[in-house]
Amino acid sequence: MFERGNAAYRAGNLDEAIADFAKAIELDPKYIDAYNNRSVAYHDQGKLDLAIADWNKTIELTPQNAQAYYNRGNIYGEKHNLDQAIADYTQAIALDPKWVGTYYNRGITYHAQGKLDLAIADYTQVIALDPKYTAAYYNRGVVYNAQDRLDLAIADFTLVIALDPQSTNGYNNRGSTFAKQHRLDQAIADFSQAIRLEPQKSTAFLLRGAAYRAQAAKPQAIADFEMYLRLAPNAPDKTQIEQWIRELK
Repeated sequence: MFERGNAAYRAGNLDEAIADFAKAIELDPKYIDAYNNRSVAYHDQGKLDLAIADWNKTIELTPQNAQAYYNRGNIYGEKHNLDQAIADYTQAIALDPKWVGTYYNRGITYHAQGKLDLAIADYTQVIALDPKYTAAYYNRGVVYNAQDRLDLAIADFTLVIALDPQSTNGYNNRGSTFAKQHRLDQAIADFSQAIRLEPQKSTAFLLRGAAYRAQAAKPQAIADFEMYLRLAPNAPDKTQIEQWIRELK
């Protein structure tokens, strides 16, 4: 039944897979893999409470199972039950202190709660365990920026770019941080690089336009704002941008 359930899952037949995993569990109520795989199928159907129930059973049967706490924590996160997600990530870390992904996900959850210092601590631990974990530098940079620790944010975004030279998010965020420091030439250089990398993305045109506007470079600002609106004609800030264009003209 278990292997038939796996085959049904691979074929995208989730109801059949769930039924087969249930039969496997009926034959062996301690069949951990059947609970785990049924949970995945429930998750794919959006039945998050049923998925959690299966992870609960896995944890009951194997309380030292760090993966089960991690997976249940992810589902709690999807349900916006952030305290429960953090509790599960913390237990997973206690069981496996070198699991990078658990620190990373707990950091994201702390960030969502506004617990920025705790988020930084987790991202820093990720980096200590895996110095090439680009997303941890990026997220830590975002938090430093939110705290107005701008030099630290710039340092992290610079490392993002070093690890991933194609990262438009790295350039845009470093540029935005430069702009907060009134280092507008450096900001414009970063936004320009983001545009070279992804000329069909609107964000960098908006950011560079704002930097040119701050420099009173009117033709360049107008050109960037107009390009932004061409690329994002339904942008929520369309009215504001159109007003800036009129003022600049």
